[in-house]
Amino acid sequence: MSRGKGKRLSAEFKARVALEAAKGAKTTSEIASEYQVHPTQISQWKRQLLDGVPDLFRSSKAQQEPSSEALTGPLYEEIGRLKMELEWLQKKSQSLNKGKRHG
Repeated sequence: MSRGKGKRLSAEFKARVALEAAKGAKTTSEIASEYQVHPTQISQWKRQLLDGVPDLFRSSKAQQEPSSEALTGPLYEEIGRLKMELEWLQKKSQSLNKGKRHG
């Protein structure tokens, strides 16, 4: 009944099998035979599916929107870089202006 030792199954495959088990139209043994997966494994995937379902409906807006730190961090870094460039350009400009006056 196994698909072979060490073979990794895709998340899509596991989800399909777990969903089929959760529907209850077939027994776990029937599903195991159809997909060549051990019934215990199917039960574990089904449990993972059912345990994870509430997370799908939890504050999805909060999960999608980045935090204010994630938004402002790169902006503050850019401000710092620009300030340093401005200071460098001001110093360079002053040294060029001094050179022209003395020359």
